[in-house]
This record gives sequence, C-alpha cells and structure tokens, in this order.
Amino acid sequence: MPLLPLLIAVLAAFAILMVFMGLARSAKTPNTTEERLQMYGVKPRTLEEIELQQPFSERALLPLIRGLARLLSRTTPQRNVDLIRHKLDLAGNPNNWSPADFVGLRGLAAVLVAILGTTLGYALRMDPFMVILFLGIGGILGYYFPLLWLNRVIRARQHRVQKQLPDAMDLLTISVESGLGFDAAMGKVADKWNNDLSRAFGRALGEMRIGKLRREALRDMAARIELPDFSNFIAAIIQADQLGISIGKVLRIQSEQMRIKRRQRAEEKANQAPIKMLIPLAFLVFPSIFIILLGPTVVIFMTGGFNVP
Repeated sequence: MPLLPLLIAVLAAFAILMVFMGLARSAKTPNTTEERLQMYGVKPRTLEEIELQQPFSERALLPLIRGLARLLSRTTPQRNVDLIRHKLDLAGNPNNWSPADFVGLRGLAAVLVAILGTTLGYALRMDPFMVILFLGIGGILGYYFPLLWLNRVIRARQHRVQKQLPDAMDLLTISVESGLGFDAAMGKVADKWNNDLSRAFGRALGEMRIGKLRREALRDMAARIELPDFSNFIAAIIQADQLGISIGKVLRIQSEQMRIKRRQRAEEKANQAPIKMLIPLAFLVFPSIFIILLGPTVVIFMTGGFNVP
C-alpha cells in the first residue's frame, strides 16, 4: 500500500490548486456594484488624450490638406470646383472628401513629389538647372497623380455597377411584380446589398424623402454613375412613370436586355482572349521553348561541334 499516501497527497494538492484558482477567478470578476463604480468613476479624458486616440491621418494630414485647400481654393475657378465635385460623385465620394479637400490633397501631393524630385537631384549631384527641372516636373506630376487615381476609381466603380446591375434589375422586377411600389422595390435593393449600386439607390431614396421629385432624384442618380446601360434604364423608368405605363413590364424588358448585354460582353471578352494571348506567347513562351530546344545545340556548335569518331 505504498501508493496510497502518494495518491492522497496528489489529490490534496489538486484540491488546493482548484480552490486557489476559484478564488483568483472570483477576485478578477467584479460584482455589479464594482462595475457601476468603474463606469461612473473613470477619470474624464483630456482633450489631448482624445486627440491622440484619433488616427495619424486625421491628426496631422487632414489639417494640412485643409490648410492647403483654403489657400488653393481662392485661385481655383468655380468651373474646376464643379468638375471635381462631379468626379467625386462619380467615384462614390471616397473618404467623404469635399472638392476643397481634394484640391488640398493635390497641392500636398505636388509639394511632396517636388521635394522628392529635388532631393533626388541633390543626391545624384546634378547641375542646379537639372535640380530645378526635377523640382518642376515633380510638382506637376504630384499635382496630377491624385486626379489619375480618381479617374481610376471612377472606372472601377462603373465596372462594378455594370456587373451589379442585372441582379438588381431582377430584384426590382420581382418586387414590383409581387405588388410593391417602385420606391419600396428600390428600398429592397438598398437593404439587401451593401455595394455601390445599393448605396446609390439608398441616396436617391433619401433625397426623395426630403422632398425631391422622383424623376429628379433618378436623373441625379444616373448622373452620379454615368453608365450608358444605367442611364437607359433610368430614362425608361421616368418615361413609363410620365406616360402611365406599367413599371413591371418595363422592368421585365429592361432586365432581359441587361442579361443579353451581359452575355454579349462575356462573348466579346472571350473572343478577345486569343489576341491578348499573342503578346505573352511571342515574348515569354516561345523564347523559353527555343532556349530549351535549341540551347544545347548552339552550345555544342560554339564549343567545336560534334566529335564524330
């Protein structure tokens, strides 16, 4: 029976360990009174602490961009401001930028790229004329880089909307044919998805709730996307509403046309695939095959040819 004392000792140690773990856990778990004291007894944060909790872009970059925006907006024509506002709407209002913020971003990018070009010129020990040239080229490139990026965002958004449109048309058609009004069907699209098209429908619904006419809200929505298929769809809906035609039939016809156009675009891209494959075949695949097949023969001829006994 020599194992009995050892077993009793192990069990006693395990029991003591469990007791201490339970006590520690109960000590870490505050009761309701302590939770309320912690909730109301927290020291209020200072303004500096609140500012330090914000991201670096909001603490440092955003004030700098807005300062440059106030400086540049005085010299920017109103026509350019309206054009920038329209482009921001086409891009889906990225980061909730205003036209002044985007103008400030372009100014900041121009300054940074100009400084980078000047530093590069000094690092390469160029002539003062070349350093000034790098300064000017960097400023011009930096000023237009944000605009190029914005145009790229616009094209990407339009491409996404074009892919999302047939599914949204199907949902609109089903909703209207089941007895809902067109506004309620738009609300279904806005609630079901969280993409560019659903947000556009949600914005149009918000404008209609504050008093804008439906046709004006729909026209503004089409202008914020500038996609031919979507503009044709909005024009058909407005015309059906004005002439008293059944919107369900119009939606059914538009939905079928969207499906046909999507299939045609897919066939067009499939027909373009062989032509696009010529470049990698000519410059990547064929040279590799020639090197593998003819490389050993070329090496043998360069080293003296075949040794025939």
